[in-house]
Amino acid sequence: MSAPHAGPKILRGEGLGHHFPGAPFLFRGLDLNLEPGEITGLCGPSGSGKSTLLSLLAGWVTPVEGRIERIGVSRTGWVFQNPYGVPARTALDHVCLPLLAAGRTRPEARERAREVLAAFQLDRAACQPFRELSGGEAQRLMLARAVCAAPDLLLVDEPTAQLDITTAATVNRTLGAVAQDGTIVVIATHDPHTRDACTRVVDLAVHGRTGLTAGAPAS
Repeated sequence: MSAPHAGPKILRGEGLGHHFPGAPFLFRGLDLNLEPGEITGLCGPSGSGKSTLLSLLAGWVTPVEGRIERIGVSRTGWVFQNPYGVPARTALDHVCLPLLAAGRTRPEARERAREVLAAFQLDRAACQPFRELSGGEAQRLMLARAVCAAPDLLLVDEPTAQLDITTAATVNRTLGAVAQDGTIVVIATHDPHTRDACTRVVDLAVHGRTGLTAGAPAS
């Protein structure tokens, strides 16, 4: 896979802190420096702020404390934990859509979509309607659609939650290739295998509520 966007891409968070009204801080004092070539894993128990931090990085939510700086990051892809699709449309249709919206011809879109579907082991499901896909296939389809749009920043919430170990390993390797091709990849996960596949880990259970700097390299 190759990303078409050239130039440096950097996403920085300085002193990030966030809480919801009337509730204590989920995390505080988080410093992040994210670039392509790495997969950053956001880890911690439920309620520690993983999905909230994804929302801050996407620009959907403004942090209560701190600031986020984006350099060369304008296109953001988000893959939610629960996949949503159009029941009657095929897997190929779903992946072609962002390519057609970007101006690709239909033959170009179909060729590129099939390449990405194959990378996520969905080539045999290309002509199946969304309603006939398994939960794991639907989740991989959402990843394929997001990757096909060539985002500068890819945010993924629990990408391997519905996958067996072998398929999850393939997804993790594919996301690693996406990062190497020039996309900033950030994953929220409970899966220890996915955590081990990340090159950098932000453990909100350790760093979140203590106000310490997060973003230590994975060991």
